[in-house]
Amino acid sequence: MAILRFFRLLYVQVLVGIALGVAVGALWPDVGVALKPLGDSFIKLIKMAVAPVIFCTIVSGIARMGDMKAFGRLGAKTLIYFEVVSTFALVLGLVVGNLVKPGAGFNIDPATLDPSVAAGYVEKAAHGQGLPDYVLSLIPDAFFAAFASGNLLQVLVIAVLTGFACSRLGAFGDKVAGVLEDVSKVFFSLIQVVVRLAPIGAFGAMGFTIGKYGLAALVKLGALVATFYGTSLLFVLVILGLVALASGFSILKFLAYIREELLIVLGTSSSESVLPQMIDKMQRLGAGKTTVGLVIPTGYSFNLDGTNIYMTLATLFLAQATNIDLSLTQELSLLGVAMLTSKGASGVTGAGFITLAATLAVVPDIPIAALALLVGVDRFMSECRALTNLVGNGIATLVIARWEGDLDRETLTRELARGPGAAHAPPPVVTAAAD
Repeated sequence: MAILRFFRLLYVQVLVGIALGVAVGALWPDVGVALKPLGDSFIKLIKMAVAPVIFCTIVSGIARMGDMKAFGRLGAKTLIYFEVVSTFALVLGLVVGNLVKPGAGFNIDPATLDPSVAAGYVEKAAHGQGLPDYVLSLIPDAFFAAFASGNLLQVLVIAVLTGFACSRLGAFGDKVAGVLEDVSKVFFSLIQVVVRLAPIGAFGAMGFTIGKYGLAALVKLGALVATFYGTSLLFVLVILGLVALASGFSILKFLAYIREELLIVLGTSSSESVLPQMIDKMQRLGAGKTTVGLVIPTGYSFNLDGTNIYMTLATLFLAQATNIDLSLTQELSLLGVAMLTSKGASGVTGAGFITLAATLAVVPDIPIAALALLVGVDRFMSECRALTNLVGNGIATLVIARWEGDLDRETLTRELARGPGAAHAPPPVVTAAAD
């Protein structure tokens, strides 16, 4: 009976799915590749509920805040926090890359590389937008177009405007907020149903990854992969750990609380696959609805700590592997460029690689063709990027909520002590604290 109860736990089922996927992909690669639709279907099922959850959460939260200046202050603090922590991640990647030198000894002649291997990523990176185009892209062509396309930043813009509109309508606006709050419960319930399919999704996604790219790629570039995972772990436990400690909670307890989400991301290589669950859990931990609704979706484009580490570390790896010495000035230039290009990434698989291509495009000393060295293992590093991004956004939500007086510390302490076992109870309704 105890064993049966153990295997009923979702995170255990996800672990089993990942293990089976690795086995199938390694033993029968063709079968593993054919499993890709299982992983893709799970992510699509989750993503269909992401936009409505974000919209309902933000609108109902803003409509009931009352103080629009407080919301503006929340947005400013959020962007400042993202920039500071993201810069730490970029710098850490540079420091570790220079100390460990994972690319040393490869002695690759750039002329021997096949540029066509990475051509698709380079082409996508070349289509990057200038600032005016980027700002215009935040505005959808029609109100519901953002929901149809799943563009989270467009949904965020619409939700903020709608929340402001509701806040001006007095009692009627409050009624609208109440309706949307009730509607959000339906979508959260839908997600709880879909998430039971996570083990199947993890099985399919991991089977495809191992079947497509093989374990041999990990052996060949093991130093880079190990360095990246180690650096990301260092960032989470030390830098984010200190940030969490300063905010009054343990990073280890937090990681234990979101273990199911971490395992789903590990299996699917996409942090977006657990975005609604993270919104739910951050509210359960006592963070206010408005703070959660703003920080989590915004962080998926502006607070990608794992992607930042990857960009600087991978760039140094490529330079070292092709015997190119970068001066301190060049490395600082790389840091400055990465601070901008990293904001264009998103929490989906492959976005980090495209952003890396965009960064290399402005560092001409490193040949773009060198990206071919990373194609085989990028999927494995994508998992680590997604995991680090997920943890970073969760920590950011709690820290910013605390700054704003929008965090129930007693609830945070109690929930972290109890663990995620109570995650099926309705989330507490937390209102924004007034100054």
